[in-house]
Amino acid sequence: MSRWQLAGLLVAGFALVSARPGDLAGQQAAPLADSTPAGRCDSASSVDRIVAVVGDAPILASQLEEEAYQRRSQSPPLAPGVAPLKAFCHDVLTDLVNTEILVQVAERDTAIKVTDQEVADGVEQQIRNVRSKFASEPEFRAELKRAGFATPEEYRRWLTDQQRRSALQSQLISKLTAEKKLKDVFPTESEMRAYYDARKAQLGQRPVTVSFSQVIIAPKPTEAAKARALALADSIVVALRKGADFAVAAKRFSNDPGSKDQGGDLGWFRRGVMVPPFEAVAFRLKPGVISDPVESVYGYHIIEVLRIQPGEVDARHILIMPEITAADADSAAAVAERVRAILEAGGAMDSLQRLYHDPDLDKDADEVPLDKLPDDYQTAIGAVPPPPPDPTADSTLALGSYHPPVILPVFTLTDADPNRRRRVVLQLKARRAEGDILYQDVKEKIRDALGHELAVKNYIEHLRGRTYIDIRY
Repeated sequence: MSRWQLAGLLVAGFALVSARPGDLAGQQAAPLADSTPAGRCDSASSVDRIVAVVGDAPILASQLEEEAYQRRSQSPPLAPGVAPLKAFCHDVLTDLVNTEILVQVAERDTAIKVTDQEVADGVEQQIRNVRSKFASEPEFRAELKRAGFATPEEYRRWLTDQQRRSALQSQLISKLTAEKKLKDVFPTESEMRAYYDARKAQLGQRPVTVSFSQVIIAPKPTEAAKARALALADSIVVALRKGADFAVAAKRFSNDPGSKDQGGDLGWFRRGVMVPPFEAVAFRLKPGVISDPVESVYGYHIIEVLRIQPGEVDARHILIMPEITAADADSAAAVAERVRAILEAGGAMDSLQRLYHDPDLDKDADEVPLDKLPDDYQTAIGAVPPPPPDPTADSTLALGSYHPPVILPVFTLTDADPNRRRRVVLQLKARRAEGDILYQDVKEKIRDALGHELAVKNYIEHLRGRTYIDIRY
């Protein structure tokens, strides 16, 4: 395996900022159909010569070969002949030049910082990904040597440079986007169609998807149980404000199994991750301040924010959950059966959702992959036969609607505490068979991706006019 062939595997995770959506980043490159010197971009030279200069930075033939291999391994075969190969190599070199321009701009921007730790973390992840594709360490090392890396340390140095450049480009484009310095571009329908057609072979298969509405009913504690939980939370707040150790208190009192053993640590999170009442307080607190108890559907949270940065907080919490008894669970089960009966009799789903649905969970799902749903959903929905074909529907969509929607038997969601298991009343509306990903499936994503790509392209064209570029290929 040549160095540029292995590079297709080694750098699979490093896409250009003006990346081609549809590139199978992270996957092992397929064998190159034509890996002979005649299929190379720079077969005329036996030395690693300079093929372009951008500013004062050279681009080497080996870089051109590595990027060309990566693309060829992820794209349809080139047409036979010299002209298609030359055109392909010219496009690859153009993108390498564009990448170098972006890197140089990012390096001059004092607001863009790429830390050694960030680079090291990315390199370690890439090495683990690549190493996992070989059966043994000797085989991995042998492939590195055959690819032109004398030692694993040399490969690590090369990969470190790739990771740093990728991070610089990513931060630059993110900064320009946030500052609205990339002018919006609205692609035409024909451009989006062409974009899809060029990439549809790489999109893979669409999984089975389902659409449904639901009412999720959580067992509710009694007012007495809530009062006891709140009293405990209040006493913990008083102790913490007097200097008690937060981590020790979390390990002793918190009912959150995901964070209690870590002293209540939740790490960094953005808005939309936690339940709304929790976020309303967490994003308002100053670091080091202990909150009053915050009530959510889960119970009472005691929150301390450790650090803040734009759009994110690093926090920890102690969750005190009111006791839920078997009688409370039985009451929720009875409500669920009553809701299902009303639905069966023609009751309106939206009205039932307003009255009974757990407000912190989604009410509706539209074409979600069945295999991405929790096991409880897969089991319940999987027991329903697919709908019969609809002769009036567009057959290319392979979408089968249930007329009328199927109301499933009430099922429960897994919980370590049987008394806290939520009941689900689900109305299954449609099931779409697996098949090719169609233009309609990805049209809006294409609009966003292509619009952004064209905006970056226009920005690069502006930079090219202000940059010294010498093409020697």
